[in-house]
Amino acid sequence: MSDPVVLLDDLRDESEELDRLVGELTKEQWKAPTPAPGWTVAHQIAHLAWTDRAALLAATDAEAFAAETEKALVAPDRFVDEGAEEGAALPPAELLARWRADRARLQEALRAAPPGTRFPWYGPPMSASALATARLMETWAHGQDVADALGTVRAPTARLRHVAWIGHRARDYAYLVRGEQPPAEPFRVELVSPRGELWTYGPEGAAQRVTGPALDFCLLVTQRVHREDTALVAHGLDAAHWLTIAQAFAGPAGAGRPARTAPGEA
Repeated sequence: MSDPVVLLDDLRDESEELDRLVGELTKEQWKAPTPAPGWTVAHQIAHLAWTDRAALLAATDAEAFAAETEKALVAPDRFVDEGAEEGAALPPAELLARWRADRARLQEALRAAPPGTRFPWYGPPMSASALATARLMETWAHGQDVADALGTVRAPTARLRHVAWIGHRARDYAYLVRGEQPPAEPFRVELVSPRGELWTYGPEGAAQRVTGPALDFCLLVTQRVHREDTALVAHGLDAAHWLTIAQAFAGPAGAGRPARTAPGEA
């Protein structure tokens, strides 16, 4: 994992890039449907604002965060959508103001955290670095949904290395959340970065490997693209299966995205 200061700088930059994308949208553009069923651009930003606020509570008020966790346990299948619906109903200017304020306060809290601090979360407690990595991954992934809705192509950046890291790190979770037993042996992931560098994760001699573009891997583990629409190559049967279930985010097994091109079509 990267240095916490670098991570927080990258999280700030990722959020600001998305902010620039939505900051001047019209009211109609805020209502544009995204690839997530039932979610508009407003829902995507509202979800990020809601989750950033939850992270802020985890970092600054453990008791308040525990109370929010209790609410989530009452409606585990609805609380994420309900949070997005509540925020999406706000005027865009108010929603943006809330997101900006809470993510700025989250930055301050994580930068001020003493080394070794662990914060409560919906799963195991997380370090400042882990929490920042998770927030960056989610900001990038939901930003992709917004870009898709607006017909915008975003230039990939070196910040993808954090998304790739958590995608590799969450390998076993993808199996367990589906009731499957993770393979005993570690996997190797070798990715070509946007600048042509090689990013590697896992032991060099692993028999099961995944190779290909970093952007494709990040889109896949955040379930923003179908396996068939990537240039990723699996070396080994276990690696091939993993690419059909990979997910970098917590929560239930995601349904993923349908393939853009049916098998056999040009």
